[in-house]
Amino acid sequence: MKKAFLTILLILSVLSASAQDTLVDKARVRRNVGIVLGAEATLYAASMTGLYYAWYADYPQSKFHFFNDNGEWLQMDKAGHLTTSYIVGSFGYELLRDAGLDETRSIWFGGTLGLAFLTTVEVFDGLSDGWGFSWGDMAANTLGCGLFIGQQFLWHEQRITVKYSFHPTKFADYRPDLLGKDLIQQTIKDYNGQTYWASFNFKSLFLNKESKFPAWLNFAFGYGATGMTGGFSNTLVYAGESIPYYERQRQFYFSLDVDFTKIPTNNKVLKYTFKVLNIFKVPFPTIEYNTGGDWVWHWIYF
Repeated sequence: MKKAFLTILLILSVLSASAQDTLVDKARVRRNVGIVLGAEATLYAASMTGLYYAWYADYPQSKFHFFNDNGEWLQMDKAGHLTTSYIVGSFGYELLRDAGLDETRSIWFGGTLGLAFLTTVEVFDGLSDGWGFSWGDMAANTLGCGLFIGQQFLWHEQRITVKYSFHPTKFADYRPDLLGKDLIQQTIKDYNGQTYWASFNFKSLFLNKESKFPAWLNFAFGYGATGMTGGFSNTLVYAGESIPYYERQRQFYFSLDVDFTKIPTNNKVLKYTFKVLNIFKVPFPTIEYNTGGDWVWHWIYF
């Protein structure tokens, strides 16, 4: 998932930059769709090349092989794969629609963009001695893609949005090599501080369009984990220093959220700003239940 997160940052930076050139009238649809598809193809080649040299080139290569990592990180990495696939697919769809492509082809060509990128990452893993092709990762990638495509075909909107949030934890201090040496690295590497959310739009799911209930107000269910200083299990010694024992726990959350895409605007820049903001869960008071059997109230949870 750490490699997937680096990929999504590259994708979103280019997609957001190209978006402003594709919001035009239908008479130029073919040209604009070509621009978007060309930009995506260029981005694909550039990001995969950059990812290979940044992540894989210094590690031994091997024959293609598989690796079962389904027991790692209490499946937090799988939640990250699902989220990444969903988010990239939603941006791919939006760009093609704004370029003028019809709904059906935009769903298929744009909605599968995340799956295409992450499948290539899995192939790289399969050819690297330090990792391996993970069917668990592929299942999560496919589920994220399917969640976007299924909703778009069913409702022509996303009534359930997948989001991400992060807060710093103490665990990275014990394993900076694995969990991140600084805050930026920790947002990608420290699964203890990451939470993945399914954010439900109450009005579009349960009320009619005439209701005065705020269209932007969501309720959200989150999944997180804590107490992890290793992938499959915790280590008690690192670099000659002892690490306290921590119980690995799953965490389940309930909170409110904001769907920025439900805030009406005709401003093109603001529209894509809202789209990017919608990747992240808005901090709200939150109820937590964990597998240690505790109920916890957070006045504000990130």
